[in-house]
Amino acid sequence: MGREGRGGVGCKMVRPQAISRSKSDDQAVSPTRRRLIVNADDFGRSAEINEAVIRAHRDGVLTSASLMVNEAGFEEAAERARQHPKLGIGLHLTLLCGHSALPAQSIPGLVNLSGEFSTSPVEVGFRYFFKKSLIKELRAEIHAQFEKFRTTGLRLDHLNGHLHLHLHPTVFKILIKDADQLGIERMRLTFDPFWLNCRLAKGHWCYRALHAFIYHVLAWRARSVLDRRGIRHTGTVFGLLQNGRVDESYVKGLLKVLPAGDSELYSHPSLVEFRKELDALTNPDIRAQIEQLGIELIRYQDL
Repeated sequence: MGREGRGGVGCKMVRPQAISRSKSDDQAVSPTRRRLIVNADDFGRSAEINEAVIRAHRDGVLTSASLMVNEAGFEEAAERARQHPKLGIGLHLTLLCGHSALPAQSIPGLVNLSGEFSTSPVEVGFRYFFKKSLIKELRAEIHAQFEKFRTTGLRLDHLNGHLHLHLHPTVFKILIKDADQLGIERMRLTFDPFWLNCRLAKGHWCYRALHAFIYHVLAWRARSVLDRRGIRHTGTVFGLLQNGRVDESYVKGLLKVLPAGDSELYSHPSLVEFRKELDALTNPDIRAQIEQLGIELIRYQDL
């Protein structure tokens, strides 16, 4: 599996009009209508990321964030989320490059003695796929992270995975099998259109081509399953092929060509590591462009 930037591969807001939509409104939605979820991953990873997420929501266009429940900033992130109820909060399921909810002795096949998952996406991807003995441990850890999220009292806006590991065949199968028990109603379907991305950004061709291929295959495999189960998702997800480069230029270009229907743009706003992403999300020109183009900002729960 690939990495999503170094931390994962985070207004007066344009308030989501869809929050107050009725079912009759849904039936009247124009096929050319453009709606956008602006999400921050890695919420709860650190105090610096937490502050950036809240600023991007309060002073910018961020509509949702994905919470890491086992990292140092978790408790603070949950409290700040409760103070900003318009911010949709999902679970950023972490089974790689992070810490576990369960003690190490309960899942020795997944973590080291310090409760840390491997930092090698390739190694993890192969082990989770071929080592069937890990399924029981994976299911236990997944349920533990959902339970920890429930302790926050926050509504589960969506589910995605750190480094998109929720679409790994083994993990995805567990999530779908236990979807009703876990309360999964909305999930990120990571499909970032390669050729559209090529029009918006240059360079990093090998990275972008490889990740586009991997996630096009995984998304193709998952889409019909999600639709059959009634688990809602957007048609496109932007940010994967930018790898920590969701900057002002990229966002302005994307807004001009945003496809009709529902899309997600995810980023990793931070006060330090990805400051340009925070600057883009709080840029008043971008907020004005969204209004001018008639793009509706929503959360996953508004799908």
